[in-house]
Amino acid sequence: MAKPLLISVVGPTAIGKTSLSIEIANHFKTEIVSTDSRQFYKEMRIGTAVPSLEELNSAPHHFIQHLSVNDSYSVGEFETDAMTLLHNLFKRHSFVVAVGGSGLYMKAITEGFDDFPELDPSIRLALNDIHKKKGLLPLQEELKLLDPDTFKSIDLHNPQRLIRALEVSKGTGIPFSRFKTKPKKERFFDVLTIGLTADRNIIYDRINKRVDLMVDNGLVEEVKSLYEFKNLNALNTVGYKEVFEYLDNKLTLEEAIEKIKMNTRRFAKRQLTWYRKDNSISWFNYPVSSSKVLAFVNNAINY
Repeated sequence: MAKPLLISVVGPTAIGKTSLSIEIANHFKTEIVSTDSRQFYKEMRIGTAVPSLEELNSAPHHFIQHLSVNDSYSVGEFETDAMTLLHNLFKRHSFVVAVGGSGLYMKAITEGFDDFPELDPSIRLALNDIHKKKGLLPLQEELKLLDPDTFKSIDLHNPQRLIRALEVSKGTGIPFSRFKTKPKKERFFDVLTIGLTADRNIIYDRINKRVDLMVDNGLVEEVKSLYEFKNLNALNTVGYKEVFEYLDNKLTLEEAIEKIKMNTRRFAKRQLTWYRKDNSISWFNYPVSSSKVLAFVNNAINY
């Protein structure tokens, strides 16, 4: 018997992944697994572009707003939970759709992660202390020395990933990047990955319009309601940290909005850099009709 198929939809932010994933899910009468790590949090709706109620009701969704910002939740825990869910979903469906812009979390489903050895917890505590007292720069400089390959490939402004890479490199004496070159874990399902992309100017224009819409829909009020939690990792997110700067009188509202747009454009660029390394992705340029993508999927299934 052929393996079940996970249809993965990836691409930069604001490119239209949500609507396409719903079209695919409805075509196959199946369900959607979200791999957008910031849409996990129920308090963060507007700034993370959570699908609308209409979209959520159009197809069953999983891993959407199931956590609180106070919850600690790692990508390793997500991998475990997602695999348990997929085992159950594939009992009912031959196809399941996965969608999201968090490449690391999609990789957790499609490939899994290496098993790292136990590390001395004092290493992470010391790195967190450096970050708290001196910021990201000394951590970035140390990673560049210990593991130049990871330094070139990760988001250097994400303290959680920066600290994790350093923790492994320092705790094992082996560069973090070495652990990432081991063979993929065997999955009980096949994966077909659909990528959405567009000319840079189109992506940037869609991002700018989405940010304006978020502001119109109450982004500032949402961030105000989360002010007491601003130091939590979940809130170290584009769209939130810039508004916190506005609330702390470090930026005007106009400056904060422009900074959100700029940082989101940078994020989209990093997303594309991540995905371009994966030769298994079948790319479609925006705008593309769902019928064209579905024809490709059906052809791939029947090949």
